[in-house]
Amino acid sequence: MRWFTASLTRQLISLLLMALILGQVIPFALSWQERKVAIRETSLTEFIGRAAALSRLVDKAPELRDNILAASATNSTRFWSSDHSPMDAAAWMKEAQKRYDMGLGASDANGDRENDKRLLLHIAENLDASDLRWTVLTSEAWGKQPAASYIEFAQKDGMAIVTQLADGRWLNAFYFKPLKGGFWRRDSILPMVATALALCIIGVILAREIARPLNELATSAEAIGRGEAVQLSEGAGPTEIRRLKQAFNSMQLRLTRYIEDRTRMLAAIGHDLRTPLTTLRLRAEFLPDDEAREKILVTISEMEAMTAATLDFAKSDASGEATRLMDLGALVGSLCEDLAELGHDVTFEDDGKLTCRCRPDGLKRAVRNLIENAVRYAGHARVRLQASETLIDISVDDDGPGIPREQIEQVFLPFYRLESSRNAGTGGVGLGLSIARTIARQHGGDVLIEVKERGLTARVTIPRA
Repeated sequence: MRWFTASLTRQLISLLLMALILGQVIPFALSWQERKVAIRETSLTEFIGRAAALSRLVDKAPELRDNILAASATNSTRFWSSDHSPMDAAAWMKEAQKRYDMGLGASDANGDRENDKRLLLHIAENLDASDLRWTVLTSEAWGKQPAASYIEFAQKDGMAIVTQLADGRWLNAFYFKPLKGGFWRRDSILPMVATALALCIIGVILAREIARPLNELATSAEAIGRGEAVQLSEGAGPTEIRRLKQAFNSMQLRLTRYIEDRTRMLAAIGHDLRTPLTTLRLRAEFLPDDEAREKILVTISEMEAMTAATLDFAKSDASGEATRLMDLGALVGSLCEDLAELGHDVTFEDDGKLTCRCRPDGLKRAVRNLIENAVRYAGHARVRLQASETLIDISVDDDGPGIPREQIEQVFLPFYRLESSRNAGTGGVGLGLSIARTIARQHGGDVLIEVKERGLTARVTIPRA
């Protein structure tokens, strides 16, 4: 099923071939079965008519009886006379099988004939005695001849007829001709193979025509996820494809407007909050109580920090930065060097030059947030850049106190802090991981946290486009 569902072309070709089987193989099989029945009926009718004619002929010339019967034999028929009634059907079949084996000379020596002899021997040896019972022959091909008895065997591939002649002797007629060939013959397979090839070619063309706009849509969606503006052409094509492209362009426009409106609203709120906060700070400066003044100023500072962080979070979610092809090793390496120069214990390891289309400032900020968290809680950070065929992994490892497993997802919530003192100096404002995950998801990736026995590993994973 995975092989079938992995490709639209495979699904379409498989369905077309199934339609071919249902539309041709089944009718062919039914018609072949009907053809076999018709051939057998025709052959048996011809055999009965010949036996009737021989019966009339030998009655008129009894002195030539044996010569006439011997001359009338064919590769599939034998005729002979006997002076006793063939009531023992099993003994009669053995006699017929022996006469059939004797052949007719050079014209009888061929591979099919030898196969028929072996098949008849096998049938004669395995016939059930209950199947060997003489029945009165009532065929129209027998005409008004004296009464005759017959036996059918091997699914009408064989027949035995006995009738008494005018002089009291018995005419014995034997027929055995297996129907050669079958449904899977060259004349039936070749047209089917040709039709299947034609359907496969048509299926590939149709699948490509269907998949082309879908691939274009997927590529455009990935580009939008990386912050690139994409406008799909709504030109020629089927109505359904044009409607899909129109809906995609409209969706992109609505998303862009929504993000821009939300960003402007948050920026306006942040700007408007600065004025009353500044007023509160000025008024707090004139308070006579030093202790109360310091507490109020600390609270105001925390509110200003949260306002600034909220604006940064909104900006990171707005995806305003353009996507560029960057050397991630150089990008992350320069960030680690900058932090190391500031006195932080940061080491960096990479697998060599690795380029990727990304928003460099946003990605740099996401990794910086993870490194600063590691330095804040563990005193050091080990950064490593790795890549697989499909993903790029930037891991930040530390040996700090870690995070309780049950709170791994909660730490990504805005303003959620494990540090309960709410002190911005020790625990920040609780937006670092939220901003990092938002930026990673804008690139089509994510931020994951793995808890170790001591410390944790934070990973930024993005698709390798």
